[in-house]
Amino acid sequence: MAMLSLPLLQPSPSSQQTLTELQALGARFVGDAAGGLSRKGGAGPSDHKAVVFDGHTVMVPIHTTASLASPYAFRVSGPNRAVLERSGVRLGDVTFPEPPRFYACVTADGVPYWKIAQLHATDVLATTVLQTCIRYNDRATACQFCAIGQSLKAERTIARKTPAQLAEVADAAVRLDGVKHMVMTTGTPSTPDRGARVLAEAAAAVTDRVALPIQAQCEPPSDDEWFGVLKASGVVSLGMHLEAVTDEVRRRIMPGKAEVPVARYLAAFERAVAVFGHGQVSTYVLAGLGDSHDAVVAMCRTVAQLGVYPFVVPFVPIAGTPLERHSPPDPAFMRRLLPEVAALIRQHGLSRKSINAGCGRCGACSTLGAHEDA
Repeated sequence: MAMLSLPLLQPSPSSQQTLTELQALGARFVGDAAGGLSRKGGAGPSDHKAVVFDGHTVMVPIHTTASLASPYAFRVSGPNRAVLERSGVRLGDVTFPEPPRFYACVTADGVPYWKIAQLHATDVLATTVLQTCIRYNDRATACQFCAIGQSLKAERTIARKTPAQLAEVADAAVRLDGVKHMVMTTGTPSTPDRGARVLAEAAAAVTDRVALPIQAQCEPPSDDEWFGVLKASGVVSLGMHLEAVTDEVRRRIMPGKAEVPVARYLAAFERAVAVFGHGQVSTYVLAGLGDSHDAVVAMCRTVAQLGVYPFVVPFVPIAGTPLERHSPPDPAFMRRLLPEVAALIRQHGLSRKSINAGCGRCGACSTLGAHEDA
């Protein structure tokens, strides 16, 4: 499947610093925050709102505890528009993407499309195929940052999206709203494939109906043969997310997931790159969970050497999770970290511009891409 081109706009250095701080600290709303799109709970960029500032789209936390104390504020100035302020000083105008047209549609069995898949940033369709996880309901095993069950409990989604439902919604999102690529993630089931099977079934249904590049995201399956199955189903890029990089932080923050050791991730990365290609495998690294600057850089160097894109994003403490009052990363920490990671990305021939689909290609949850282009 041919990769669709993605126009990139480089923010100015001052805007880049502002965007980095915004993503770490979040922003308050002065006026009605309901206009446009925002998300609470669930998987992916939760408690965020997509914001366009200086031609650059970023996901900004607005529903978090930390955002209530942020020096940044959006002063609503009109429908899907606001003025960005820092400590009362005007920085410029921002806009918010409008709800997509496919949100108004309903499946034949009465499920609103927006409960099956959602628009992230401005042109990414995203879904959690299984909205349940074997670890979530037991705090002894659950990832303490995870909110996968919140949107399900609030009836903002359904527990399992069928392949037919996902194909129907994806087709509509492309036709009605010009969606460019799709992210399929999943809660981890009890099966050894760790979600690869349901992702492959869903991807096959979508790609059979519409030409849409898909990134699948799951934990490393116990059998590497699943990488070939995912590739054959139409998946063009793969995400396997470390989140934290040191054993101490992994055991403390995500005790269940830490049972899959880093060594298994590294072996899976190597095998997956052989299947999907250099730069088509990525991993999320959440900066601010407790890993040091040097530890994050060292892990990013290790995975980049394997041909894996390290997508470093600031950790966002989500309301309703055990870490809801955890401090977000210091913006100075992010400003020092991201240029070093971007240099590693360039050094090893990686680029978000060449990723076929997924979070790294979108880049809205981090200003890493702006540093990469600098």
